[in-house]
Amino acid sequence: TSKPMVLFLGPWSVGKSSMINYLLGLDDTPYQLYTGAEPTTSEFTVIMHGPKLRTIEGIVMAADSARSFSPLEKFGQNFLEKLIGIEVPHKLLERVTFVDTPGIIENRKQQERGYPFNDVCQWFIDRADLIFVVFDPTKLDVGLELEMLFRQLKGRESQIRIILNKADSLATQELMRVYGALFWSLAPLINVTEPPRVYVSSFWPHEYQPETHQDLFLKEEISLLEDLNQVIENRMENKIAFIRQHAIRVRIHALLVDRYLQTYKDKMTFFSDGELVFRDIVEDPDKFFIFKTILAKTNVSKFDLPNREAYKDFFGINPITSFKLLSQQCSYMGGCFLEKIEKAITRELPDLLGSLGLGKKP
Repeated sequence: TSKPMVLFLGPWSVGKSSMINYLLGLDDTPYQLYTGAEPTTSEFTVIMHGPKLRTIEGIVMAADSARSFSPLEKFGQNFLEKLIGIEVPHKLLERVTFVDTPGIIENRKQQERGYPFNDVCQWFIDRADLIFVVFDPTKLDVGLELEMLFRQLKGRESQIRIILNKADSLATQELMRVYGALFWSLAPLINVTEPPRVYVSSFWPHEYQPETHQDLFLKEEISLLEDLNQVIENRMENKIAFIRQHAIRVRIHALLVDRYLQTYKDKMTFFSDGELVFRDIVEDPDKFFIFKTILAKTNVSKFDLPNREAYKDFFGINPITSFKLLSQQCSYMGGCFLEKIEKAITRELPDLLGSLGLGKKP
């Protein structure tokens, strides 16, 4: 879809579907999503604009190339049976598409879903402009499936918003305790200097409970709507900025792989055991100044360098001998791979952002 996509993730029965109903004003209308105390959403539900209310089966969505969901066929027919589209004649949906997801149930094995749940989540995460991760005060525990989900969200921190829903069910002191407990649970999973924005409120149409922070909850709702509107308005700028951010990561990764490979070639002799030589390099890259060399010779921030341990896993899957040096990846007509990335990062993408800014009305 060409519209911004807002993705709702989180444990079961924390109010994801209720929140969508509330944001769209669908409660007590024929359009509202089904909600309840037990796990009620077992499907990936795409809520989009249409001239009239209608439901579209997943197999139809995947077959319709105009909707951009055809790549989802790769996850199999079992998944397509769990994919539903709902068209609603709503003004907000003319500007944005919402995606509701099955709640995470930690005591259920992923295989029991009948399709690769995490792979499907990743597909939507990669295409989302805004990601609401919803919790409620009774479901703050982080299990394996939720931990996996946050690993998949790595690199998307700027698009994540944490929702502490059903906040008016707690007294002030208890709410403060739960707020702290939520941060304590998520801190190991979100390893960034600036954590995502957290919205604390009760996103449903009911009156707030008496003797709770009603003014705060209302301000939080307004702030969330302003945030959503900002994402919709700045969608193109955000996409370009994210592409540039990703290009910087690709550049750093290419430079590091190149440095590992060059070090490996330098250390190899006619009598060397290649496997032992490279294992020594991967186990202690600092001994060979792998990362320091990158910082010294290139315009790379030390804060952008990936974890050294990640390259143990990376080279465990991708043998070093399967790579070529960057200097060998140049051609007379096509130029050099790294130079193209550098040009995109330093000139082309910033120029594109600048042209969008000039085109905006004051």
